Amino acid sequence: MKNILFLFIILLVSFSGCETVKPVVGQRAEVLATPVPVTDSAPVAVNYSEQTTWLLGYFNPVQLKREPHSAWYLKGYDEYQLNTEAINKLLDINKDVLSIKIVMGTWCPDSRREVPRFMRILDAWQFPVVKVTFIGVDNAKLSPVGEYDKLDIQRVPTFIIYKNNVEAGRIIENPTTSLEQDMVNILTGNE
Repeated sequence: MKNILFLFIILLVSFSGCETVKPVVGQRAEVLATPVPVTDSAPVAVNYSEQTTWLLGYFNPVQLKREPHSAWYLKGYDEYQLNTEAINKLLDINKDVLSIKIVMGTWCPDSRREVPRFMRILDAWQFPVVKVTFIGVDNAKLSPVGEYDKLDIQRVPTFIIYKNNVEAGRIIENPTTSLEQDMVNILTGNE
């Protein structure tokens, strides 16, 4: 009888936890049996200046779509209004010889604003994400990446566009006109 009651309590706790967004996988039964108080308070704001939230070194852009970064990333991506005239010009540019490095700090408000916008542009341009290298830096703009110092990063975000493995140009911190138009200018020599 105790086993049935214990199983019933576990099931009750498991099914009443609909507030969770992460699956409970691989946790021990003792942990599942401990009830977690449910509150109606607002979610705790993430402090992006805390080092535990930083993405450092090479990272996969999929990480930006996961907590704690998904809120700012998805919002910035979805809300950005593309400059269609510049996008059309980008569509005429051969992508085969191009690659891009994005150096950013997830702690940096400019990075959190510009990187989602840049990724929306790349998607509209149909630029292959495998040709984009993401490098996360700390608040001293340092990264545990070999030969990182040769990139000479002073401010973030920095978008470095390469043509045939040679730097064609950079967009540093804020675009001059728009991200799209600055990219067009770099790639057509109209800087």
